[in-house]
Amino acid sequence: MGAGGHQDYDTYISTLPEEEKKRALEELREDDNIRDQSLRQLRDWIGKHPNIKKCRTDAPFLLRFLRTKKFSVPQSCEMLERYLTIRQLYPQWFCNLDPLDKDLEDIIDAGYLVPLLERDNGRLVLFSCAGKFDPHKYTSAHMVRVHSLVTEALMDDEINQINGYTYINDESGFQMAHISLWSLTDVRNILRCIQNTTPIRHKANHFLNISGSAIKLIEFAVSLLNEKLKNRIFMYKSVEELHDKVDKKLLPKEYGGTVPLKEMVERFKATLKERREAILALDDMYIEIDEKTCPLVSEMNEELGIGIDGSFKRLTVD
Repeated sequence: MGAGGHQDYDTYISTLPEEEKKRALEELREDDNIRDQSLRQLRDWIGKHPNIKKCRTDAPFLLRFLRTKKFSVPQSCEMLERYLTIRQLYPQWFCNLDPLDKDLEDIIDAGYLVPLLERDNGRLVLFSCAGKFDPHKYTSAHMVRVHSLVTEALMDDEINQINGYTYINDESGFQMAHISLWSLTDVRNILRCIQNTTPIRHKANHFLNISGSAIKLIEFAVSLLNEKLKNRIFMYKSVEELHDKVDKKLLPKEYGGTVPLKEMVERFKATLKERREAILALDDMYIEIDEKTCPLVSEMNEELGIGIDGSFKRLTVD
């Protein structure tokens, strides 16, 4: 059994639509042989890893990493190791993601972050609205936790793994108070976590209604991204400009579509309820973090600006 009570599958039986099979082959080099061989190699690596004490080994979980890394097993192993490590380095961002947590529930209810019902060329669309997040009531940790909860609820879906994600961010309502929630170190750290450890194919990132105060933070954040991600960021002055790039039928009714945002939120809450046990079970996974035996930790310390002093040990020892 993998961590969280997931069964280990020796064989993977595809239920993918033909369109996704074709895209997986063209974009990810995935066929039955490569997929089965890669799953075996990744499970074997987990079983022999001296520091990984408990980890899910079911196909939907492992395919998150293999598909993100286009079936490069070494790169998938590295990303999985990073994923397990940051969950323990930053429990305040990535652990105990309970959909029934009152604060997280209220932020989702407000419509801050929700997957849209229609897909963008197969991609799931995550829609966020800065004005729906109250910076006087919640912290930057709340913001990251909501994003972590939403993505964990979606990452086992094979269609999402293959097609990736489009992001649409309405920055109207963004205030200086939102900026004051974040230290520059936190912005840098969370962006590095997103780039190097989150098994998601980020395909396009659209920003609209950007205020003067928001543009400075966004420009700083963009400067820290790799070139591939920088080239997938688009900015618009109005929702009409967005309609030229994204089919408005995908959007909530308030932005030119047909389904009200509130209805989309209610539908997604049903998904969160259904996935709650699996999301909470992720906390059962455990990697032993020791900078002497795990070279990755010292590399991440340098990348993320974590000093190997008392503060590091306080974060990683329960």
